[in-house]
Amino acid sequence: MAAVTVPPGPLSIDLVMGRERSCREPLLVGEQLLWAEQRPDEGGRTTLMLQQRPGEAPQDLTPGGWSLRTRVHEFGGGLFCADPTMAVFIDGRSGVPHSVRLQSPAAPQPLMAPVLDRQIRFADGLIDTQRQRWIGVMESDEGDSLISLPLAGGTSQVLRSQLDFCGYAALSPSGDQLAWLEWSLPWMPWERTELWWSWLGEDGELLGPQRLAGGDDDPQSLFQPLWSASDQLLVASDRMGFWTPQRWCPGSQQVWESLPLPPGCECGMPQWVYGMRTLAACGERLLALACREGAWSLWQRSLKAAAAEPWQKMPLPFCELSALTASSSRAVCLAAGVTQPTTLLEIGVAPGQWQAWERFGTSPLPAASVSVPRSLWVKGGDGHSSQAWFYPPAPDQPRPAPLLVRGHSGPTGMARTGLSLAYQYWISRGWAVVDVNYGGSTGFGRAYRERLDGRWGELDVADCAAAVHQLIAAGEVDPERVAIEGGSAGGFTTLAALIQEPVFKAGVCRYPVCDLASLQQDTHRFESGYFDRLIGPWPQQQARYHQRSPLQQKHRLGRPVLFIQGLQDKVVPPEQTELMVEALRHRGLSVELILLEAEAHGFRSGAVQRQVLEATERFFERVLPPR
Repeated sequence: MAAVTVPPGPLSIDLVMGRERSCREPLLVGEQLLWAEQRPDEGGRTTLMLQQRPGEAPQDLTPGGWSLRTRVHEFGGGLFCADPTMAVFIDGRSGVPHSVRLQSPAAPQPLMAPVLDRQIRFADGLIDTQRQRWIGVMESDEGDSLISLPLAGGTSQVLRSQLDFCGYAALSPSGDQLAWLEWSLPWMPWERTELWWSWLGEDGELLGPQRLAGGDDDPQSLFQPLWSASDQLLVASDRMGFWTPQRWCPGSQQVWESLPLPPGCECGMPQWVYGMRTLAACGERLLALACREGAWSLWQRSLKAAAAEPWQKMPLPFCELSALTASSSRAVCLAAGVTQPTTLLEIGVAPGQWQAWERFGTSPLPAASVSVPRSLWVKGGDGHSSQAWFYPPAPDQPRPAPLLVRGHSGPTGMARTGLSLAYQYWISRGWAVVDVNYGGSTGFGRAYRERLDGRWGELDVADCAAAVHQLIAAGEVDPERVAIEGGSAGGFTTLAALIQEPVFKAGVCRYPVCDLASLQQDTHRFESGYFDRLIGPWPQQQARYHQRSPLQQKHRLGRPVLFIQGLQDKVVPPEQTELMVEALRHRGLSVELILLEAEAHGFRSGAVQRQVLEATERFFERVLPPR
């Protein structure tokens, strides 16, 4: 893809921020391709798009003031579903499912009356064409329920109720079987889940639901149930240490059969949001996106072959892949490369057939000017190796360089390597960047994730510091100009690093966790058991919560900090930031605060994203020594 001509020197903010529309949750339904398109230039609204056939111009199914959004479990996802004639999406204003026709679309129609109680939320649906209904998740104060709603409107039917959590429902091609996931507190879905299955009755009711995998006697994390065209049930399981596909044939006595990926590969992800897909059935082929040591690739195999049949890697020039979907003749996913921002990728049946959409992912930078990350392995804080991605400064910039350290969110997230124009913004100004996959990160197997258990606020900090020290020893970075930034859990790591490690000279925190004890008691339902593993059981480990909380350790923080907080945040309440800022100012510390009235957890508006980057750069210019 041709790059825009860019003048030499630092990249402008206009070039890198808020300029591109992005694609979410692509879905193939036969020849039709649908996706949710987020538009920073329209205040961050998300609209539903449709391409009827390959090569045709797309159309906007929800123009005007419509915006797709779900708030289930606060993180949302699972924005829409479709069959050959209709799509159902969650309207961000009313919060309820709406339908829209794919041929000759008219104004979307609600499947139910608006919900006055905004604690009742919907997400993650599918269309049962045979029974003309939507099946999805309803969250309330009592927990999650699996429900159905008539497409023509009417009374809902409860299929499963008063569960802690559920979702990821999958309907068999024959329409007579349903599979879904459930999990219970205090577990997160990447720790322990259960796969459930049932035949469906004439009215769509569940006929004797059965647990097929998972539970206390069979602990594992299960990811994305999926049916093949021949009614094989597939799911990814990490029982053997890495998420890998398994298959089961209903009605047979066959036990679960593993379809092992190459060693070190895993095809699951932490289910923070609905709508994640790494598996897809393309006719009688199974496709899998797999991560190995932080880099993603696409694999395929025949579903008719024996389990031991090896997978074939499909040649693609991309290192980051997600949101896989397929029909009988093609597949689509989101893809990015080290010189290519995220785009929509169409993949043909024959090996080597692919096409990246120009609608998304147009890079303003020539490939030769991009700082390409290299994998960096360091001895982590627990004695095991931890991985990071190091982006060196431009070759014409002086060494040693100032360094920006990034701690990803989650903390069960991962540092990715697709082109980040924000990183290149810093690099064009003479900075180096290191993005750390500290112990606890995804993409390296279950044991790597579990390294953070009981050690959040210690191991993540030690691993970030180890990466910095290795780069200093190599003469790559200036030890007096090391900054760290992160959001949410990454904001917590930032504050903990500034408290514990003198190598960090300044930090920027977006919506950070500041007081573990208060958040443990006040956090939202989805994460209410998360700290049990990250810190320890409450209140038995109350002293540890105190010891790890930046607010309680404020007397040890002597570095300048910039806080940026959305006032609509329900995941990390604004009070966390406000109390921390007040305490630091009382001590006379150099601390700055930006409050964003309309923003929640994560910043959607292009204008706000620009503001945050500009403020971060100005802050570091003020508080770090000049070169």
